[in-house]
Amino acid sequence: MVTIDPTSPVPKYFQLRAILLDLIERAELPVDAPIPSERELCSRFGLSRMTVRQGVEQLVSEGRLYRVPGKGTFVARPKLEMPLRLVSFSEDMLSRGLRPGAIDLSRRTIPADARLARMFEVPEGTRIHVIERLRTADGEPMALERAHILASLAPDLLDRRLADRSLYGVLEAVYGIVFDAGDQTIDAGLADAAEAKRLHIPRGSAVLLLQRRSYMGGVCAELGVSTYRADRYQIHTALGNPPSRT
Repeated sequence: MVTIDPTSPVPKYFQLRAILLDLIERAELPVDAPIPSERELCSRFGLSRMTVRQGVEQLVSEGRLYRVPGKGTFVARPKLEMPLRLVSFSEDMLSRGLRPGAIDLSRRTIPADARLARMFEVPEGTRIHVIERLRTADGEPMALERAHILASLAPDLLDRRLADRSLYGVLEAVYGIVFDAGDQTIDAGLADAAEAKRLHIPRGSAVLLLQRRSYMGGVCAELGVSTYRADRYQIHTALGNPPSRT
């Protein structure tokens, strides 16, 4: 049995975190299974209740465990990797075997202010469609999306049915808009009251803030601003050593 090493420079609560995480990743503690109680963990590893609580709390804050008041602490579903490529939410969810959904929140056409004009590289006042939707996977709220699209490219887009449909799919099928390049930035943030309510998370929860510009033939056609649940997403990328210089 794996034990806590009292001589290790690694804090005991962090050693406990590593042990529990290993059990989760090896599926010895499957999704939605309860973890041992604080008393059991204290007895098994010779730890104080405060140390056990700290180790468990670390995994809760990372989204690897979740608590149900009055019932205990359980193993959360694995996080989804945030795709670092030009792909729609619907396409991404389908590739994971999940059912994508979209709930309309608002849609309108606005004149581009100075910021939007700069992002789209168009004159101020250019007409921009703004579509806000709640994106779901198997019915669970995952992200809030606000898409800004050049109205000249899709004049009657706001009259189209978009609920539970891929916006990128509609743009391609109806208007022939196929994005061939883009750039994206990802920041950390905290959910405000309105975001938390729609995403079904506590106010102040960590979120990922994405801003993506999508291009077609060198023209910025869409600016997407999204808020993703950080407890359901993680960012993964491959790293390599740069070539040595001779």
